[in-house]
Amino acid sequence: MGKTGLFIHRDFWKHEMGRGHPECPQRLDAIEDRLLTSGVGDALERRDDIPLATMDQLLLAHSPEHVEHLQELSQRLVADAPAGGPSHAQIDPDTSMNGFTMLAARRAAGAAVAATDAVMSGEMENAFCAARPPGHHACRDKAMGFCFFNNVAIAARHALDQHGLSRVAVVDFDVHHGNGTEDILANDPRVLMVSIFQHPFYPFSGTDHPAPNMLNVPLPAYTRGMEIREIVEMLWMPRLEDFKPQMIFVSAGFDGHREDDLGQLGMTGNDYYWITSRIRDVARRHSEGRIVSVLEGGYNLDALAESVEQHLRALADV
Repeated sequence: MGKTGLFIHRDFWKHEMGRGHPECPQRLDAIEDRLLTSGVGDALERRDDIPLATMDQLLLAHSPEHVEHLQELSQRLVADAPAGGPSHAQIDPDTSMNGFTMLAARRAAGAAVAATDAVMSGEMENAFCAARPPGHHACRDKAMGFCFFNNVAIAARHALDQHGLSRVAVVDFDVHHGNGTEDILANDPRVLMVSIFQHPFYPFSGTDHPAPNMLNVPLPAYTRGMEIREIVEMLWMPRLEDFKPQMIFVSAGFDGHREDDLGQLGMTGNDYYWITSRIRDVARRHSEGRIVSVLEGGYNLDALAESVEQHLRALADV
């Protein structure tokens, strides 16, 4: 069996959006603690020598104007800090950046790229990026929903353009629709994206005439794990099998857990283990086992820690 990588960096802790914000650095503390106490961390190859995503890599998924706008906001925050200027720049009602956000966001995208390179080179079979800020709401031209750069879309395009793959799949099981990933990858025939998400729910998208390469499955609130498993088996699996992806990218959001107050789905850690195992089955048949998973949502710290543990148990076979 191949190794499973864990990509994590101290810069991910430096981004914060203010006291009480659910997308907080403590999410990573909870994951780290759980991997230590459960022993799962011992089975992983830890990587913290993560480069920053380059401008060319960011432009795989984003417009130059988007990147430049965030750079300007970041520079202004850093320049104003010694004079007691504002500590945060507001992006939308739920999303803000501090002086370290650009660093963390570039490192998060860099982690997804580095994990892709490591898996493609055969150094490891699959990898999980415990990265923040998350990415799947970040559109080509806009940051939103706690997200600044779309880590998974950047990594998927990197695999296609730099590693010469012709088919990659994106799997998104976050409670919220990955509207940014769809915005960037819709109508790219090299990509199949399959997703589930609570609907109607933020960002109130995903149901209006999706592109042919998008399989969006909206779920009503309070849908439970066994129903979600049936949907995965009946809808996702045939499309993935037909597409035969050469690599799979996972937007791993764990806010569909029944204890997470930011959503109203009824999933458990066991459901995340099962879904990850089914993704791994497809990867072993068609992708030489190649999976890169990147953290998205998950805001109840105990539920997040449990879910990531189960996700990694399935990836690493432990």
